[in-house]
Amino acid sequence: MGTHEPAVLRRLLDLALELGGVRGTEAVLRTILDAARELTGARYAAIGVPDGDGGFALFLTAGVDQATWDRIGALPRSHGLLGAMLADPDPIRLADIRADPRFRWWPAAHPVMRAFLGVPIVAGGDVVAALYLTDPPGDREFTDADQEVVEALAAHAALAVVNAQRTERTRELSIAEERTRLAHDLHDSVTQTLFSLTLAAETAAALPAGDPGGAAELDRVRLLAATAQDELRALVDTLRPVDLVQQGLAAALRRRIDLLRRVHDVDITLTAPRASGVRRPAVDAELFKVASEALSNALQHSGAGHVRVAVDSSAGGLRLTVSDDGRGFAPSRAGPGHLGLVSMRERMDALGGVLHVQSARGKGTTVLAEVPDA
Repeated sequence: MGTHEPAVLRRLLDLALELGGVRGTEAVLRTILDAARELTGARYAAIGVPDGDGGFALFLTAGVDQATWDRIGALPRSHGLLGAMLADPDPIRLADIRADPRFRWWPAAHPVMRAFLGVPIVAGGDVVAALYLTDPPGDREFTDADQEVVEALAAHAALAVVNAQRTERTRELSIAEERTRLAHDLHDSVTQTLFSLTLAAETAAALPAGDPGGAAELDRVRLLAATAQDELRALVDTLRPVDLVQQGLAAALRRRIDLLRRVHDVDITLTAPRASGVRRPAVDAELFKVASEALSNALQHSGAGHVRVAVDSSAGGLRLTVSDDGRGFAPSRAGPGHLGLVSMRERMDALGGVLHVQSARGKGTTVLAEVPDA
């Protein structure tokens, strides 16, 4: 790293700290790309993430303006030198990219480039991304020092890329599970109630004028309409309750449980402080989703007569417990996606917390989520 070593080391340290606070795969890749270009002075730079199907899931560039990219067209395929970088964890450094036999062609409107440095970003033996740099300043070639710097950058970047991708996969899984649960809840509750409402309305309409049964059927229609409204409110409330944003976890759970009591013939109780200490909105949101999933499981699948929810912030963190006296299950035999357990565990992992599930056939289920103090 020559005479620039102290400054470069400081920049790499700053970058490692910076990456720890960056959220989202694209933002992480952009930070890495800009740092690589800054450290080498490269005129052009790119970073690509393979999609496993011969292309790039994501491909970001620097040094090429948007108008030029619009003329170039679609994202590149991972063939030629680009593909070689994704298949081999060794860096590639060339005096002239056009002289390499793996070079294919420049697409129309593509800038002409000469000196090339490619460094894969490797995690667990797999290439998770690759950095492509061309044309350092002064019309020179990339040096050993340039390569060392970019390799050090790639080593720092690997964990950040993997963590960002894992977080996004977890979010996608959670969204998919939430959609599936909402679809099931709509079918099991609102759809069935609306079907009954339709039958009751048709029965009332078919009765002769003045038939004493008409009033009873209309009362049934009104009751079913009110039930459907409560069920819809309960479903909408699981997405993002106003109380959670304004007043915190305990208030949101009280509202949620009040709605569920009107829909389900189950005794549901909540033990929670009226006000907890320092508010942590992100923690509240994730714990609310865990509680909603656990409540949904208890009310729809366990056959429970009693469900207990408790929130406790007195033990050096925040603890949520949802327990029922239902039929229970064998956690060791539960499939990967059984009752949303994967989603709940990953939510807790993201918060640095833990999820414990205790259950046995005929002995009910207890879900315990714990998040340490920040």
